[in-house]
Amino acid sequence: MTTRLEERYKSDILPALVEKFNYSSVMQAPKIEKIVLNMGVGDAVTNAKNLDEAVQELTLISGQKPLVTKAKKSIAGFRLREGMPIGAKVTLRDERMYDFLDKLVNVALPRVRDFHGVSNRAFDGRGNYTLGIREQLIFPEINYDDVNRVRGLDVVIVTTANNDEESHELLSQFGMPFAK
Repeated sequence: MTTRLEERYKSDILPALVEKFNYSSVMQAPKIEKIVLNMGVGDAVTNAKNLDEAVQELTLISGQKPLVTKAKKSIAGFRLREGMPIGAKVTLRDERMYDFLDKLVNVALPRVRDFHGVSNRAFDGRGNYTLGIREQLIFPEINYDDVNRVRGLDVVIVTTANNDEESHELLSQFGMPFAK
């Protein structure tokens, strides 16, 4: 089963990209490879329950079970030991990825307070885009009453684009609300 956004990519966005960048083949056109959601829970060092809540929230937001990330190094100043669980991440591909992107662009981002569009400068030079979300409450699956801490999360959109210009064009075609 293909999603609404995937259909739109194949029918509208792909031909537009091929025309704009003069590709000789449709296979050269950039596409979204995966979306990674990452939630760092620094206070999991003192209270392990916070990590479980973060995992539950990421599961609700993404629709699949997150991987618990562990500390790579020990840092005495943060009371952190190597191997301690300090966050959670989810990698979305294919159908779930398109569903999430659809939800992000059309439902979640418009719910952000004082929203003027996402930054144009968050590209990494290799065609990937990173978006920081300050609170998880903008997602419709999260019930406000069940949340005891407002946590942020990072959304990394990995594309096959070679440069930022191609990636920017791809994401704006998908409806990403870039700041004017």
